[in-house]
Amino acid sequence: MIDLLALDEPGLVALLARWNQPAFRARQLRAWLYERGAASFEDMTDLPGPLRTRLAAEARIGAFVVTAEQQSRDGTVKRLVKMDDGQQVETVLMPYADGRRTACISSQAGCAMGCVFCATGQMGFARHLTEAEIFGQAARFASELKRRGERLSNVVLMGMGEPFHNYDAAVATIRRLSRDLGIGARHITVSTVGIVPGIRRFAREGLQTTLAISLHAATDEERSAMLPVNRRWPLAELIDAIREYTEISGRRVSFEWALVAGRTDSADQAERLANLVAGIPCHVNAIPLNPTRGFDGAPTLSADAAGFVDTLTRRGIPATVRVRRGIDIDAGCGQLHAEVQRKERRAHG
Repeated sequence: MIDLLALDEPGLVALLARWNQPAFRARQLRAWLYERGAASFEDMTDLPGPLRTRLAAEARIGAFVVTAEQQSRDGTVKRLVKMDDGQQVETVLMPYADGRRTACISSQAGCAMGCVFCATGQMGFARHLTEAEIFGQAARFASELKRRGERLSNVVLMGMGEPFHNYDAAVATIRRLSRDLGIGARHITVSTVGIVPGIRRFAREGLQTTLAISLHAATDEERSAMLPVNRRWPLAELIDAIREYTEISGRRVSFEWALVAGRTDSADQAERLANLVAGIPCHVNAIPLNPTRGFDGAPTLSADAAGFVDTLTRRGIPATVRVRRGIDIDAGCGQLHAEVQRKERRAHG
């Protein structure tokens, strides 16, 4: 079966030419895929009946099926989707009161980075996703929203996997999000645990995308214990690459900081963080930990989170406590996948 989301406009033109269809049919088809949110080929009423029949027989819209779904009280929708080879990844849609609709998408099945507090890191690495598989997650949500009279406004590559470990596919996806879904680069965020060569390379892409760095600790000893990647690229190298990125791109970065009660949420930790990032155009997202079975830490208390942010603010570092979404469901990265796997193991004895 041909995945239409894997084809750009020239690819669609070439496919339809092989089917003896005029080039303008590709524009019509793209309009249904990306502007009108068609759920099926039968919805594409300005295409000839024989063409719709052939599309239904030989093509599809997206290369995965939804195998599990949870919906939070706050409206967050989390899905587990299965690819053709059986690999499953998570994808999330988060609605906000101000009208934003944000998709959080995965770039890999599993993850090789091994971050100790992350359910995906605890499960290990299976494979990279293709550009079409990454893009298709956002495109599916965009289509569903269009059918409800809404639109996908933001995308974050913060799901399963490390985008800069799958660099080419991740960057190609970012470009397609803007080109095909009309999402401005400044409304797209890509997150990395600190793959230094990827950061330096990304600085030269000419993209206005937001770069988020999963920092979580301000000393090499503490960070290496939480994020094994720090042993390969310690903080001095990482900070140097980030400074280079901000100078070349003209963009500020976001630092992600997991607030773990009694470990990363003290005023002293905030002071060390402020010293580390001083002079870097940045914003700190302080994120109360989303607990996982494989990590014994607990989320910080609200008062401690506020105190952490206040310390940074007094030091001139913009910071906010990120509101946790979908906390009543398996919303943390990899948690739904892990829960489904546990249920499958119990079912099979």
